[in-house]
Amino acid sequence: MSTELTQRRATASPDEEAQVLDTIERWVEKDVRPIARKYDQADEYPHELVEQMKELGLFGATIGQEWGGLGLSATTYARLVARISQAWMAPTGIFNSHLIMAACVERNGTEEQKQRYLPRFATGELRGGIGLTEPNAGTDLQAIRTVARRDGDDYVIDGTKTWITNGVYGTCFAVLTKTKPDAQPRHAGMSMFIAEKGPGFTVGRKIRKLGYRAIDSAELVFENFRAPAANLVGGAEGRGFHHAVGGLELGRINVAARGVGLATGALNDALRYSQQRQAFGKPICQHQAIQLKLAEMATKAEAARLLVEQAARKYDTGERCDLEAGMAKLFASETAVENSLEAMRIFGGYSYSVDFDVERYYRDSPLMCIGEGTNEMQRIIIARQLVERNPV
Repeated sequence: MSTELTQRRATASPDEEAQVLDTIERWVEKDVRPIARKYDQADEYPHELVEQMKELGLFGATIGQEWGGLGLSATTYARLVARISQAWMAPTGIFNSHLIMAACVERNGTEEQKQRYLPRFATGELRGGIGLTEPNAGTDLQAIRTVARRDGDDYVIDGTKTWITNGVYGTCFAVLTKTKPDAQPRHAGMSMFIAEKGPGFTVGRKIRKLGYRAIDSAELVFENFRAPAANLVGGAEGRGFHHAVGGLELGRINVAARGVGLATGALNDALRYSQQRQAFGKPICQHQAIQLKLAEMATKAEAARLLVEQAARKYDTGERCDLEAGMAKLFASETAVENSLEAMRIFGGYSYSVDFDVERYYRDSPLMCIGEGTNEMQRIIIARQLVERNPV
């Protein structure tokens, strides 16, 4: 985020942010946790929860107050995401993908695009996500094949996106395309468009998933879809790759915060169960083998939380934070996987029962190691940044 944008956008005060977190805490325990297991098992979209999210302002969480959003800092936003994820990770994806799209417009859009879209994004009237991934292009975004060609006052878009969060029920997406497929370097020919569903823009299929259920991940198909030239983000071709990569900083902080939430949720459940379950005449928390697991889980969850806080604070200052966001995403997501597996072991046979949440943590957590850039790629980003920042 540029320093200029940070300075001029209207943001929430510390008291307002504390009030938001308190409201979210009560909402999670009253409305989210009680339904999580039911909707996850049924893979059913939580329509009523989404309406509550609109009322809470979550679709405008990081959008500036001048556009009707809450104007939360990334630091508060990360705490909010972690808290929700302790109970159920999937709902955070419904508003996070939407907010990446909103951040793309707020940071890079023309004044007309901001005025037309940001207030509607903030209320959830228009909600959706960001269309990057394709069947043959994930981490390598420059390999996308979706093409947008100019035709009068429109661009005609053809191609397929996949694994798009909010694909079924969302109505508007920031879509990465190639306006000059033969450009060298490849990223110079890439452009981002704001695309509202309409003729030529259809949902191919909803993707059935191991975890991260209830949220709609889908294929989006573009066949002679006409997007007004006024919807080219920033009003100029060739900037789409940078728009996409810039949005991933906030996305990686979100994924890292989800990892913190999952790791903490698994720890809390394991800690509670270990005091209730008895073996060999005493609670299993009194057995050294279980104590070693709990200590390791707690230490890693706290370390992950601190890495996320560091990345979010740097994002809030407008500084480049791909190193810090990459570290937070890498460590927090791996910690979520490790803590969920250790919780499974502490629960023993009951961990395989859908009557306990640990099996959901176990299914949901691996996604965090893949989404918003694989952890293998995070390691490369971290190493490159270390070398760049510490030249000999």
